[in-house]
Amino acid sequence: MLRLSLIFLCTIPFCLSASSKDGNIGPRLSNGKLYKFSYMTEVHLDRAKGSAQGSAGYRISSSVDLNLVWRNPSSKDDQLIKIAMSDIRIENVTPRPEKSNVFLGSTAASILGKENLADLQKPFILHWNFGKVKNLYTYHSEHAVIKNIKRGLASLLQLQLTSGKVEEVDVSGKCMIDYQARQNQVTRIKAVDSCKTAETGFTSHSKVLGVSSKSSSTTEFILQDGFIKSALSEERHTLSLNTRQAIAARIVSRQKLELVKTESGPQESAGKDVGSIIKSLDPKYVSISLASEKIKMECKGCPSLWNHWQAIHKDFEPESLSKAPASRSFLSLIQTLRKSRKEEILKVLRSTSHSALPQVVDAVTSAQTPASLEAILQFLNFSDPEGLVLQERFLYACGFASHPNEKMLKALMDIWNGKIGSSDIKESVIIIMGALVRKLCQKGGCELPTVVQVKKLILEGPESTEVEAEVQMYLLALKNALLPEAIPLLTQFSESAAGPISTIAITALQRYDASLITDEVKKALNRIYHQNRKVYEKVVRAAAADVIFSSNPTYIEVQNLLLSIGSLPNEMNKYMVSKVQDILHFEMPASKAVRQVMRNTIAHNYDRLSKTGSSSAYSGYMARGSDTTSTYSLDILYSGSGILRRSNMNIYALSKDTQLHASQVVIEAQGLESLIAATPDEGEEDLESFAGMSALLFDVQLRPVTFFKGYSDLMSKMFTATGDPINVVKGLILLIDHSQVIQLQSGLKASVEFQGGLAIDISGGMEFSLWYRESKTSVNNRGALFVMGNVTVDMDFVKAGVEVSFETEATLDFITTVKFSEYPFLVCMQMDKASFPFSCYKNE
Repeated sequence: MLRLSLIFLCTIPFCLSASSKDGNIGPRLSNGKLYKFSYMTEVHLDRAKGSAQGSAGYRISSSVDLNLVWRNPSSKDDQLIKIAMSDIRIENVTPRPEKSNVFLGSTAASILGKENLADLQKPFILHWNFGKVKNLYTYHSEHAVIKNIKRGLASLLQLQLTSGKVEEVDVSGKCMIDYQARQNQVTRIKAVDSCKTAETGFTSHSKVLGVSSKSSSTTEFILQDGFIKSALSEERHTLSLNTRQAIAARIVSRQKLELVKTESGPQESAGKDVGSIIKSLDPKYVSISLASEKIKMECKGCPSLWNHWQAIHKDFEPESLSKAPASRSFLSLIQTLRKSRKEEILKVLRSTSHSALPQVVDAVTSAQTPASLEAILQFLNFSDPEGLVLQERFLYACGFASHPNEKMLKALMDIWNGKIGSSDIKESVIIIMGALVRKLCQKGGCELPTVVQVKKLILEGPESTEVEAEVQMYLLALKNALLPEAIPLLTQFSESAAGPISTIAITALQRYDASLITDEVKKALNRIYHQNRKVYEKVVRAAAADVIFSSNPTYIEVQNLLLSIGSLPNEMNKYMVSKVQDILHFEMPASKAVRQVMRNTIAHNYDRLSKTGSSSAYSGYMARGSDTTSTYSLDILYSGSGILRRSNMNIYALSKDTQLHASQVVIEAQGLESLIAATPDEGEEDLESFAGMSALLFDVQLRPVTFFKGYSDLMSKMFTATGDPINVVKGLILLIDHSQVIQLQSGLKASVEFQGGLAIDISGGMEFSLWYRESKTSVNNRGALFVMGNVTVDMDFVKAGVEVSFETEATLDFITTVKFSEYPFLVCMQMDKASFPFSCYKNE
């Protein structure tokens, strides 16, 4: 009896294991049968809202024969399948008139070439285990496109007969798959965004300037007698520009495999080892991964860089810079530059006219390829003080780079460590390095060796020198880098320094996310504003108030700011009143706290909020749309004598819950009271005469420009002034830059590019007339934007694509005129915004 019990107990695990294994079965082919299928794959390219009938694309159709080659004697679900394509046809995906039908009269042999067609028709072997593709066997000599088409067909056979989520590899890479099994039917849903592939692209650093995508992929299997009767796959990809989602492209890819009939076929081979079976079929077979391989496409019939430049060079002359054709040609030149060798690029740089050369420097730097970077570094000589314009255009283009890498930052570090002929260029180098550090950190590169080196340089820089100009340039670099570890240092300089240094440090803090402005930082800012430890200039105090208001202020902080109104210098009283009113009417983060405080009549009363003066703060909408909202703000602070102290004009763009500081132009003046025999305000008695301008463009702080510094410089420039505005930034900027490869399940690849080129001219000036006792400041903005989205599916032998684009030109001027012959002085503020044309296009 004991012996029988032991036998019974020992057999239980074996029975359970066998039962479990039999329950987990996969699709199987029958021995001695030939399964004949019809196969079709097609791709449609169009605008997101275009009709299927108007789309571009092509269809590949064929017959497909499958038969069982070998089955593992110990597992019926471990199989080798032979797959052969025949009767291959390539045609338009939609009917076309004869004149525009490129496939008219063509055959698969004439499109692919006889050798490639023969390779596509060569059988390949699939190692299939429980419905999953373990390996693919084909010929090494085949063109990558041919192998990818075979991978696409093999991927369509990837399935499992039970529901559940798994990670598996197909032609798209390693992806998360959700299987939903029902009787004789299986649905395979691929999470396209989860696919990990070797091919990566790049996009603009700001989400506002980026591209959004929506993707889906579903395959429906119908089963019959334990095998596939039909498989229908459809995937969709929609890509749209965040700033204008009407500029969008759609990719629809379909595969269809349908059983036509079964007939007698070859018998399976005997054997236990997969390798020996494959070798017996054909020793030339090699194992390849199911994931696609890269395809290096050569542009056939494309003009050389030199010929392309000769055709478009007129659009790069200065008089064309604010026109849309300049932006369009800029983008096309970048595309050609990205395919060009260093020698070709140098040839163009060395032969370009003096007037167009700065714009070519913009384009070469914006190409952001190893060849273009090497060419421009070889072309420029930073030890030459005469080359300031070209050197600065190169540096600015680096600052605006859409996807900079460590090599670009290393190049700037080498320039910094080398001989630099101009102090202005030395200043720009360190400022732009700060911008590159921020972009590289945003992409996870904060620990790269060169990034660590530059971070150390700019963090230690402000305390390593006592030269005011050098301290300022390090702080401007930190203002661009926005390193969290720099906040204590910026707080220290905000409170301990004076004048411009303190202002730069405070405005740098203002660029940080409010969550990083700690209580300690706000205590220091409050001490500055309320002058608890020493007297500060109005500009510094106003900047501190701006940061407090924008950093989730407490009730007490807002109350103290409001209670200070009335005890401030006259124009600062008026500025703070305008600031509070602007916060209330424009619904800013501090609006709620301000309303709570203003319920208290001690803070909110007529005497406090009726202060007169000409200083002001005002915000408004430039455009409000479902895609993007654009706002502007103009803050102006005068001295008690009516002379401008600070004018700050900002433009912001908001899209996808992300804000982009598109533009900031600040004009500052000080120490001019002696010219009109006026009394300086408190804390400003000993200020040196100065006027200058600072610009921030697309989140990048640029090197400030000085109009004059010192009394003698002021006098000389006053008598020689032409009245023309001084240029702040002028050139071509690669504003939008998005590139990606979408691997379709069919084995075809879709290349997606969105680019936006901006031709921009920002200038500003300050005129001062003692005779008429009048001052005038102006900020002039001119720009032209061209944006293009391009989607192509290129088999190397045949190519289909669709292009969507738009272009526009715009002008925006801020002019402020002040007559200070009497008090209260008269102020006229103008904002001129001309209507601008807007054009959209579609090309196939």
